[in-house]
Amino acid sequence: MTDPRAPEPEAPPAGEDDLQLPTGVVDDPRRRMLILAAMCSALVAVIASVSGLNVALQALAADLEATQNQLLWIVNGYTLTLAALLMPIGAIGDRWGRKIVLVAGLTVFMAANAASAFVNSPEALIALRVLAGAGAAMIMPVTLSVITTSFPASERARAIGIWAGFAGTGGILGLFASAAIIDNTTWPWIFTVPLALAGASFALTLAYVPRSREAAAGRFDILGSVTSALAIGGLVLGIQEGPERGWTDPLTMSGLIVGVVALVLFVVIELKQDHPLLDVRVFRVRALTTGSVNLFVVFALMFTLFLVLIQFFQAALGYSALRSAAALLPMAAIMMPLSATAPTIADRLGYNRVLILGMTLLSAGIALIAILADLDTGYLSVLPGIMVLGSGVGLSMSPSTTAITSALPDEKQGVASALNDTVRELGGAVGIALLGSILNAQYRTSVSDTTTSLPPEVAERVEQGIGGALATAAQLGPDGQALLDSARLAFLDGLESALLVGAVVAASAAVFTAFQARSARTTQQ
Repeated sequence: MTDPRAPEPEAPPAGEDDLQLPTGVVDDPRRRMLILAAMCSALVAVIASVSGLNVALQALAADLEATQNQLLWIVNGYTLTLAALLMPIGAIGDRWGRKIVLVAGLTVFMAANAASAFVNSPEALIALRVLAGAGAAMIMPVTLSVITTSFPASERARAIGIWAGFAGTGGILGLFASAAIIDNTTWPWIFTVPLALAGASFALTLAYVPRSREAAAGRFDILGSVTSALAIGGLVLGIQEGPERGWTDPLTMSGLIVGVVALVLFVVIELKQDHPLLDVRVFRVRALTTGSVNLFVVFALMFTLFLVLIQFFQAALGYSALRSAAALLPMAAIMMPLSATAPTIADRLGYNRVLILGMTLLSAGIALIAILADLDTGYLSVLPGIMVLGSGVGLSMSPSTTAITSALPDEKQGVASALNDTVRELGGAVGIALLGSILNAQYRTSVSDTTTSLPPEVAERVEQGIGGALATAAQLGPDGQALLDSARLAFLDGLESALLVGAVVAASAAVFTAFQARSARTTQQ
């Protein structure tokens, strides 16, 4: 894919010694592949650490006597910390050394995951998840910046494509591995998956990743770092808490207000800084804006799909956790190779054409699931849509990521990588909040005819979600079958409504990309 920036002189290749050059290109092809393996292992460890934990929540509730709110924070404490710290830690890696930040992050991450297996209270697990999130924030942006600075320009897009493929499929792989563990052992063993992946990355990083950092330019942007952390942290907190607590809840409102105010301050501060954490003027680059919008939409929809499809398989079709995770593997099988080859396809067809095609396929795949999903046909009713949307995600992810990293100079690759990861995390939070709320609202409307004849406390439990309906139906014995059938049909109604909105969003992103491409051509003329 053509680099959106103006071409720069090729940097000299990196040897075994520490690098003090603007770039740290490694000249040994074998070593580059081992670096890529180390970075992808670390990335999947970070992603699997949150997706895998989702399948263990019921076991955690029973064993640790965790409340629903505590379970929510076991998951959200990790993602909130990760999202808030991405930008400042990405800049720290650029300035003080990517390898040292990565090694430190892996150490913190492994220690937190190892300790998590031995906790006996939900409060202790929440604290360790926050610590693991801080370690993950030290890992995630550095993995991509190490790749962009270690690979020569001719190989960089393909390496980013492979990284992006693992970013997309890491959640599925983590879900599958953790489901297999939960079905055969106890919940503490789920932490062995991210621990083993991080350990492998740690060993490869020490052996093969060169020490690289960029020449410091001016003072470190402390104000920008603090306001970016408050902005992202506040927004993610508010978006995550809104569907659970309500959008007028004090915690939700506080998070959103702090996030918006801090975001405005961040923009004002960065415009006045001589050496900003992120020069916000860079969003004038159409490739960066287009890549960010598409990546935001891709992960908003993909994170939501993971959640609702797992619910569909387990609650509506009666699948086990392992079988539900396995049902998503065809998506990963298509997504991975397409993500790796998407940069090559973009070189031939054009960046914008590939993005438009990818987002159109994503929209079509989601629409197919919404229209064809059927309880009687079961998995085969959603498989065509899963395959099509997997193709769309595979074609969209790596060109979007490459556009973001290519828009910033080499000395800002940690920030570019952090921006890429922040867009992903925000997209996931917004997608789950928006489409999850639509699904739940439609579910409550559709199931209300059945719950009117139930006692108020029972009706409330059923209307909270399909999980509550399943538990209630089991308690009613043979009389619960009618409730179960009604709840499953109501869930299907909610799924259709949420996914059709998602299909429209993906189609809108394709239209936006086409408009940006047309505007760029008009400007050039």
